[in-house]
Order: sequence, then structure tokens, then C-alpha cells
Amino acid sequence: MGQKNLLGTFEQVILLSVLRIGEEAYPPLVRDELERGLGRKVSRGSVYVTLDRLETKGLLSSTPGPTEPGRGGRPKRVLAVTEEGLAALRQARESLFSFWSGVEALLEE
Repeated sequence: MGQKNLLGTFEQVILLSVLRIGEEAYPPLVRDELERGLGRKVSRGSVYVTLDRLETKGLLSSTPGPTEPGRGGRPKRVLAVTEEGLAALRQARESLFSFWSGVEALLEE
């Protein structure tokens, strides 16, 4: 993943939410985690669009989980961050750290 493909903030927090949840990650739990972490409401549509985009980029994978009667027999979409997703998160973290270096004092009150 090259520098021109740095993750956006929302993409980062989606991937980080999937990592935090672990093996049980599926879209509604990701949305709950985002809302807890960000302290604000997150639209269902923005979560699903971003999940699809991350999967298309190869940074996230999804597999059908077990079917559930409460979901009309439809399986959950179980999510996992791929190795490429982990690498993209590492790169984003390193890039941000390099920009933060030397400016922390300017932001102090």
C-alpha cells in the first residue's frame, strides 16, 4: 500500500473497531463500537459503505456466520482485518506519528 493510499480516519476507526471486537465482529457490533469510541451516532449506511470499500481494497474480509432464526435464517456477516489491513493501519499510524512529532507543544493549552 503506497503513500497515496493512506487510510482515512473513518476507515481506520472501522478497522480498529473490528480488531477490538475480535472474532465476533459483525456490522451492528462495529457500529456500536464506533458510537462508543467516537461518542456520537454513526449512520448504518456509512458503516456498510465503508466496510464494503475496505473489503474491495483487500483490507477486510467477511465470511457468512451461522444462520440465526431471529435474522430470518440469514447468516451474520463475520468480519476480520486482513494482513494487508494490518499493514495499512501500521502505515497510517507511522505517518501520523511523524506529523505529530514536534507539534505537541503547539497544541497544549
